[in-house]
Amino acid sequence: MEILMNETNDNLNQPIQSKEEPTNRSTGTLILFLFIAVPMPICMFIYHFILWSFEQTAITSGSLANLAIAGPIGLLIQAVLMTGIITVLWRFTTDDRFKPVYAGWLGASLMAFPALALRFFGTNNDQLGSIYQIIICAVAFVIVSRVRTVKIDWTGNNLSLAFFLAAIGMIPLALFGAFGSPTDALLGLLAGLSLGLLAAVLIESTTGNKFLDAFGVGAVLTLLGSAIGYDGAQLLLIAILPSFAFAVSAVMPSRVAGMTLVGLLAAASFIFFDPTELIIVLGDVAALALKAGGYSVALGLVVGLIALVIQSVMGSGDGSGMKRMLGWVGAVAAWLVLIFLFFTNGNRGFYGDRLFVIMNEQADLSNVSQIENIDERRMEAYKELTQHANESQADLRGTFDSFGVEYTPYYLVNALEVRGGTLVRLFLLNRPEVDRVIPSPRLRPAEPVEAFALSGFAEDPPRDVQWNISMIGADKVWDEFNVRGEGIVIGQSDSGADVNHPELHDSYRGNTEGNDYNWFDPWNGTTSPYDEGGHGTHTLGTILGQNGIGVAPGATWFACSNLTRNLANPALYLDCMQFMFAPFPQDGNPFVDGDPMRAADVLNNSWGCPEIEGCDPNALLPAADNLRNAGIFVVVSTGNDGPNCSTVTAPLSLYDSVFSVGAIDRFGNMADFSSRGPVIVDDSGRMKPDISAPGVDIYSSTPGGSYGEASGTSMAGPHIAGVIALLWSADPTLIGDIDRTEQIIIDTAQPYTGNTSVGCFDGDIPNAAYGYGIVDVYAAVKRVLGK
Repeated sequence: MEILMNETNDNLNQPIQSKEEPTNRSTGTLILFLFIAVPMPICMFIYHFILWSFEQTAITSGSLANLAIAGPIGLLIQAVLMTGIITVLWRFTTDDRFKPVYAGWLGASLMAFPALALRFFGTNNDQLGSIYQIIICAVAFVIVSRVRTVKIDWTGNNLSLAFFLAAIGMIPLALFGAFGSPTDALLGLLAGLSLGLLAAVLIESTTGNKFLDAFGVGAVLTLLGSAIGYDGAQLLLIAILPSFAFAVSAVMPSRVAGMTLVGLLAAASFIFFDPTELIIVLGDVAALALKAGGYSVALGLVVGLIALVIQSVMGSGDGSGMKRMLGWVGAVAAWLVLIFLFFTNGNRGFYGDRLFVIMNEQADLSNVSQIENIDERRMEAYKELTQHANESQADLRGTFDSFGVEYTPYYLVNALEVRGGTLVRLFLLNRPEVDRVIPSPRLRPAEPVEAFALSGFAEDPPRDVQWNISMIGADKVWDEFNVRGEGIVIGQSDSGADVNHPELHDSYRGNTEGNDYNWFDPWNGTTSPYDEGGHGTHTLGTILGQNGIGVAPGATWFACSNLTRNLANPALYLDCMQFMFAPFPQDGNPFVDGDPMRAADVLNNSWGCPEIEGCDPNALLPAADNLRNAGIFVVVSTGNDGPNCSTVTAPLSLYDSVFSVGAIDRFGNMADFSSRGPVIVDDSGRMKPDISAPGVDIYSSTPGGSYGEASGTSMAGPHIAGVIALLWSADPTLIGDIDRTEQIIIDTAQPYTGNTSVGCFDGDIPNAAYGYGIVDVYAAVKRVLGK
């Protein structure tokens, strides 16, 4: 960069302003300039949207995980091509209007090279990302400043106008977004101002026309935004910053004003939207960012053009004392409006990510698993787990208490969730009792997006037993053995449940006992079961719904909402797992008020905790092992990352202590999306799934009393939860005997006879695609009854 910039000293060192008349004008160079500058923001936005889409595809499907490299490769291609093109433009142009402008473009384009590292920081590392953004922008600013032998003019003309325009542009972001932690906000502000500072020394107003200047400004801001933003934030920057190019041109040549305007707009994008939350599987935050960005773009174009026209007519600068005073009055008024709108209509408060601290010493319940009486076993497990956590966490809790650090202790995994950022993390990593610290991301508030909710298309209950129920033989169990799951309690951890749905209402345990011990919402603290997303209502209907949609219609249920929105974290998943093991009253203390006598017999888990939610492969392993030792059957859907091998990667489905379920369709073929083994993320090589069940076009209950179809291993897992309920209802001596129950299901499974031409089918039995075969609950119940 230094060599190139030194060669432009003759241009950069001249304090040229738009009112001066450049020499060597050429119509051809003007046309070329406009040909490149005008479409650049739109073309760059489309290019990065495509790259972002590839990255989103990699997140949603493990079989396409290699597409994650599209972002870094795409940015590298941009850096090489744009730097080459702009170098040619700068080197060979003889038009004094554009040579300094191209020099600024070149500096902005070169920023993509150091910014490449941002694409490799991984998810949930936004504070480190902000620090790196600050560093590279500051270093680049120093380099650009030093290659100039003439001091840059940092006069503060038009500063009030810059503050006014920035406040206008920030209003949509403040209304639709939300703060992270105070540290997140501070780092976001500094990162934005650093970007603004760099932009101020790269932008040149040398064309003799402020409208032409604006197109040059837009190109600089586009190149900087595409480089500095990451994980989706680049889309916000590419959209918003160039839309204020006319506004920046209006406040130039005051570099202080330009820095302020660009810096505050960039800072607002960083502060109010967490890049990690802009993923498509979550949906709601991305929709809000799209809305906020759209409004900001419109405002930027309108107020920018108005400001540019006024400045062109009245002249730039603050002018007289009265004009200067009026300018600051207007700026203060705009900021007061911004603050008022935020506190009356925005998301007040801080919503920063947290840390999940896993302790070195995990409880050993191997002795508990030998207790024959299931109630005594669960009581002893609860006693040992809570006692071990209290004792081993005592010193760390005391330290947190003395410094006022908020935390939540856990016992099913000996762990704590801690409110803190990078500094707290560094402290914890040096504590001898701490094994590791992983992210526990907390979503910022957002209104539900109806398009992402599972909704039904039919209002009337089905008249016939559904094909998936008949396929596994559940209806024959009802008819021949009069076994429907009576006496078995299902624990449902999902998006919630519509307790008023006719398929679910009568079997809710809280109908007779109340919602205490039967409903827990760690997200919003609601006091009775509800379901915004629909996923939980659908999966629960497949387990125990009436009218031919559920496998075990005689079972009862209670529930916990661990996925009110479509991204959770280790702590939220553990909140519900502890509630399933030892339910407690609402507002109760899990360590003191838990009642394992009310524990679920079978847990359905149609969810996974991937890296983007903070989990590493073994984050929840102690919880799964402890539940098994306590005699609770844990059913888990394998995930929807197929059809490639080794796509069972996220807790809980990879664990040996859980029963993992793959999905087939009505013709007996493996679903392409069904995740496959063997498991390699924990170096175990174990084969998963354990069994397969219907999971394509499953008809079940949806919120509001309706019915609809859905596909996924999330729909397959509930069949197995219902199967366990039928088995344990048929032979209560099986309750808590996980090993024997699993063996019965495996021994009576039907062989897989479907298509094997697509995807991974490694291994014999168990197989990487379908495990031990296709579940046959009729054969299983028939065996336990000795028929």
